[in-house]
Amino acid sequence: MNTELLQQNAAEIRRAYEDLKAKDLNLDLTRGKPSAEQLDFSDELLSLPGAGNYVAKDGTDTRNYGNLKGIKDIRQIWADVQGLPVEQVLAEDSSSLNIEFDLVSWAFHFGTNDSPRPWSQEEKVKWICPVPGYDRHFSITEAFGVEMITVPMTEDGCDMDAVRELVKDPQVKGMWVVPMFSNPTGVTFSEETCRALAAMDTAAPDFRIMWDNAYAVHTLTDSFPEIHNVIAFAEEAGNPNRFWCFSSTSKITFAGSGVSFFASSAENLAWYEKTASIRGIGPNKVNQLAHAQFFGDAEGVRQVMLKHSASLAPKFQAVLRILDERLSDYGVASWTRPEGGYFISLDVLDGTAARVIQLAKDAGIALTGAGSTFPLHQDPNDRNIRLAPSLPPVEELETAMDGVATCVLLAAVEKIS
Repeated sequence: MNTELLQQNAAEIRRAYEDLKAKDLNLDLTRGKPSAEQLDFSDELLSLPGAGNYVAKDGTDTRNYGNLKGIKDIRQIWADVQGLPVEQVLAEDSSSLNIEFDLVSWAFHFGTNDSPRPWSQEEKVKWICPVPGYDRHFSITEAFGVEMITVPMTEDGCDMDAVRELVKDPQVKGMWVVPMFSNPTGVTFSEETCRALAAMDTAAPDFRIMWDNAYAVHTLTDSFPEIHNVIAFAEEAGNPNRFWCFSSTSKITFAGSGVSFFASSAENLAWYEKTASIRGIGPNKVNQLAHAQFFGDAEGVRQVMLKHSASLAPKFQAVLRILDERLSDYGVASWTRPEGGYFISLDVLDGTAARVIQLAKDAGIALTGAGSTFPLHQDPNDRNIRLAPSLPPVEELETAMDGVATCVLLAAVEKIS
């Protein structure tokens, strides 16, 4: 921290903040929602599959009940995207979070296919949570009373030394992972880390990794990173049932009416289908057919994502440019430079994140709540802020980020005072 420079410019920073409040802004950077421009990329879906066009390639009448696995038309496309056999991929309704919630709930009520007893009958259930991470993941395990244990993120994924130590405890039943363009850091797990997670010894025979590959194809460049087949890694290592893998089209087509996917071992899928067949009769196959026709194939998915990249990249560049210009000289913050995903992770001066967010709120700029990237909203250092550049137009985003930078500086001035 350049304390001298902060002190020299303290009065100017305070004036800048008063000017900011005088603008009477109403700007929102809280969630990673697609912009209207991005949603327009999929408008063709609104006319698909069309009257009289309801039969899948295998002859399935998509208007009727049944087919718990989802139609092969869309499952094949998504299997090709992820580099998986189609038999290992199920297509469901719009939300992968719904599947994640169901799996945790069913493990508590019934136990998994590898559980000696339902998790609800365990003395305690613990969960590994790499941080900073995704708030909605933490909310699921919080809802079931799970004790969440944090481990730090590194450039290659999670801190594997910490993870290996934690899984020696038989009460540690699971782990959250966003492996590609992670929320909010943008980190992509290396092959070495993926293989280490697949091969490590765990005391709990029913240990599960919730592998939420939500951003697998969400590049901000013109290239796509390799998607590691962790299901195959785990099978090779003798732990075939370790991974529950998820993805969806939620930020590819329409956020609330896409298709979600669950991929895992044959045994895990059979366990899932046993209870899913009681919960429902089948997913929205008409919507699945529409998506299959819209994409055409895996390359069609990538072509849509390049449109998203062209829309999002200038916004991320604007955020990074403003952070560089406004904050670099002061040394009061650091931030990630993601090559994909939906977020930028901003670390401010320890003990000031909540104050920055409150200052921004008072100036009409809504940011994700303090501590949201940690379990129970408890950031022990009061340091991390998740920035979501996707929704506002670039002009509004620049105004908001200039204001956020002013709030970061003012909170730092207050801290050293």
